Amino acid sequence: MKPAVPLDRIDAVRAFNRFYTSVIGVLNEGLLETPYSLTEGRVIFELARRGACEVAALRRALDLDAGYLSRMLSRFEAGGLVARGRAEDDARRQMAWLTERGREVFGDLDARSAAQIEQILSGLTEGDQRRLLGAMGVVEGLLGERPRPASYLLRPLGPGDLGWVVQRHGALYAAEYGFNATFETLVARVVADYAEHHGEGDDAWIAEIDGEPAGCVFCVRESERVARLRLLLVEPFARGRGVGGRLVEECVRFARRSGYEELVLWTNDILTDARRLYERAGFELVEQRPYEGFGPETKEQTWRLEL
Repeated sequence: MKPAVPLDRIDAVRAFNRFYTSVIGVLNEGLLETPYSLTEGRVIFELARRGACEVAALRRALDLDAGYLSRMLSRFEAGGLVARGRAEDDARRQMAWLTERGREVFGDLDARSAAQIEQILSGLTEGDQRRLLGAMGVVEGLLGERPRPASYLLRPLGPGDLGWVVQRHGALYAAEYGFNATFETLVARVVADYAEHHGEGDDAWIAEIDGEPAGCVFCVRESERVARLRLLLVEPFARGRGVGGRLVEECVRFARRSGYEELVLWTNDILTDARRLYERAGFELVEQRPYEGFGPETKEQTWRLEL
């Protein structure tokens, strides 16, 4: 049985919903100062994106009541925005598509929406824009049903990757765990130390999907016999595809090939997904104690794998 969600979290999500709907004005009488409601605008957008579309498929995609959608399409048809007909290969399938007038209405709605978002983003600094987009990615990754990519690759560090490692650790851990700037500062120090001192016994990998960084891990020399796994991260959109396990596996393989006898790592108890990866790879928890260095009260943990 799943534990009950605390009321303060429910209230926080509801408050955010009220805030965001106010920001983008979806509760106004007309969407983007037009005669159309939010739902009507979404139907127009879907018809513009899909072209000639089966009405039943449109209803399923938008999760609309069949009668409600039928009445809406009738209004659009009467206003010259939409045309309807039967599919050529199956007369049982009703199709709908935008007319030339409908495409003009879509173009106006699309331009108004883009101008609204541009105005919102223009009031933010470059860094805050990136933070906003990162937080949106976290929300979509947790609640959405985006198609998962079929494959990924692991590659060495390239230009710009070190900055990405710092930025994504700071943004993701703040959004997902409430970590403060102290954590990002620590990551920056680790990355800077690696950039300045890495040698034959060190390496790092970036997981990449469709040309975009999706995760990372570092293996650094601690002594002649001990290496340390550091900075494991997997982007929300890449989770559930084995990326994290593959990054840990590559780090372990490198440590073995390099002649180390032990691989150790430091983490926090609230990073449950990462801890499961370490357990599956054979790491054992050897030390745990309270830690408050990053804001939330956690337990710092040391894990060890005998190679």
